[in-house]
Amino acid sequence: MIEMPTIMAYADLTDDYNPIHVDREFAEKTEMKGIIAHGTMSLNMIWRSLRQTLGNEAVAGTRLDIRFVRPVRENDVVTGGGVEREDTPGTYDVWVRNQKDEPVITGTATVSQ
Repeated sequence: MIEMPTIMAYADLTDDYNPIHVDREFAEKTEMKGIIAHGTMSLNMIWRSLRQTLGNEAVAGTRLDIRFVRPVRENDVVTGGGVEREDTPGTYDVWVRNQKDEPVITGTATVSQ
């Protein structure tokens, strides 16, 4: 679960204190209508999934082509994953999904051979 202490720790780590991520009062007045997690925080779920599946060496030369399709909100639960394309070995359809199984990030990962 993405909780505010985790969002703040990520802001500290990345030195990204954009108020949409860290200022509840500000964020509620925007079109997002509340706090959203840093996009790269969720993107890490794809890298983690690739590393766990393929190993560090295979992932070292991997290229991602992704799109952020939905914001991750405070208290969302996100999961990253992917599946290799049958017609293109070494290319994976990758995603991050929230607890409603809605896509948050979609794209492809191309692993260097």
